[in-house]
Amino acid sequence: MNTSFDPAEQIQNLLQFGEFGGVNPSITDSSTFTFLDPVTMTETFLGHTEGCFLYSRHWNPSNKYLADALAAMEGTENAWITASGMAAITCAILQLCNSGDHLITSVTTYGGTFAFLSNYLPKFNISVSFVDITDIDSIKQAIRPNTKLIYTETVTNPLLQISDIPVLSDIAREHGITLMVDNTFIPMAVSPARLGADIVVYSLTKFINGKNDCIAGAICGTNDFIDALSNVKNGTAMLLGPVLDPLRSSGILKNLHTLHIRMKQHSHNAMTMAKGLQKLGVKVIYPGLPSHPQHELFCTMVNPGYGYGGMMAIDVETVEKANELMGMMQAEGVGYLAVSLGYFKTLFSNSGRSTSSEVPKEVQQKMGLSEGLVRFSIGLDNNIDKSLMKVRYCLTNLRII
Repeated sequence: MNTSFDPAEQIQNLLQFGEFGGVNPSITDSSTFTFLDPVTMTETFLGHTEGCFLYSRHWNPSNKYLADALAAMEGTENAWITASGMAAITCAILQLCNSGDHLITSVTTYGGTFAFLSNYLPKFNISVSFVDITDIDSIKQAIRPNTKLIYTETVTNPLLQISDIPVLSDIAREHGITLMVDNTFIPMAVSPARLGADIVVYSLTKFINGKNDCIAGAICGTNDFIDALSNVKNGTAMLLGPVLDPLRSSGILKNLHTLHIRMKQHSHNAMTMAKGLQKLGVKVIYPGLPSHPQHELFCTMVNPGYGYGGMMAIDVETVEKANELMGMMQAEGVGYLAVSLGYFKTLFSNSGRSTSSEVPKEVQQKMGLSEGLVRFSIGLDNNIDKSLMKVRYCLTNLRII
């Protein structure tokens, strides 16, 4: 178990004051910034000045506050804030990969990411190998002379497989490849950069913000990489322009300070729900259960005290059973039939027909994605046992158990 790093403490140690000494950093509601002399403006355009702001598509003080906090949480040198999680993923990949390059990724990944990798990157002559990320030999065999990137999720979506980040890091370094990890499912509980990842990306929309009231993303990495992303001449994020509004950035920063409390409760509730359903004979996928194939690996990567995350899944075998179950669970007040995750209420969806619908059916079958898989984002219920009883009632009433 990782015992040397506490993400919440790193954020707590930051001193970020408002312009007039406010306990919350000031919101900079400005798209452009003035300079006291033309030379400084020129130097800022060239990237030769620190602490100067040029234009909010480049940097904004509110976004910088959030970036600094996320970098502290991850243990990286720097971070960049984007207008969505997909913007973080796509900008980081396009910054690293050029025409003729190749990357390796997990076949089990978020549907939007799969679509970008499978359907969009070929427009730029960037090739992709989809592998079982838990099969280390398949990753090694997929490496080519032009491989630039290994991309994966710490906990894959929606099958909740665990990526062995230290081993992937060793493979990447041996071959001069960059390792990028999406840590959206498990913030604070796992710190990929501390385990060897070069770049960590997030959809801030999910657990980090926690309220499903905005869309945002982040890229955490070295100073050199963030500087390259934001370069006014050829930086992907600067030129594509997925900038986050400073008001939203300020709200996420405040929510970030309660993330450690929320993740602990999400994890506690998910463990209770997973254990309870497993006792009923339901096929449960949850990394915190010893029955999970990568449970022991996961235990070596998690930061102590945060649990195993709020994401779990059950397999009821057919789409029809999944739809009946989800409709009844919503009616009984278990949570909402909705995509996304990290909300304070429990959310559930049938992955193959929703967030993984971009993945072709034959690929879903090959990776082992059951038509009846129901993915849960377990909420912050104060009485999770009551919610478990409701789920049991639904399963029994529908004769699934």
